[in-house]
Amino acid sequence: MTETTLNSQSRYSDSELDRRREFDRSRPVERDETNSLISSDKVEGTKVFDTDGEDMGHISHLMIGKRSGRVEYAVMNFGSFLGMGGSYHPLPWDALDYDTDRGGYVVSIDKDKLRDAPSYTENASPDFDRQYGEAVYQYYGLMY
Repeated sequence: MTETTLNSQSRYSDSELDRRREFDRSRPVERDETNSLISSDKVEGTKVFDTDGEDMGHISHLMIGKRSGRVEYAVMNFGSFLGMGGSYHPLPWDALDYDTDRGGYVVSIDKDKLRDAPSYTENASPDFDRQYGEAVYQYYGLMY
């Protein structure tokens, strides 16, 4: 789509669009962290704890909806040794709470229940489709 096409489909006037573009260019873009935002590279590698404070693993990467822009999962590496092996557990982003005292995320699940949670290995990742998403979210007691 060209800018002309976008402007003609927009509900904003040309002057409003120009004003918004100018405002966006004048704002400093935070790259690492703000009070309400965090950079994905700061999330990756962050430890995950259970509610008792036991180290469960660390965030390997995030899965973000292409259209929604919403973080769907924080994929936790569980059971690896020196970054080798282990399994990957997609945790619904809404299942995680950040604990500033621990410096990591807390998930309300113990290791035994985590072993039965939806997971995959490095060489066999699932289709992250709606059916899989519903199963993951249901396992953690959340609506997809």
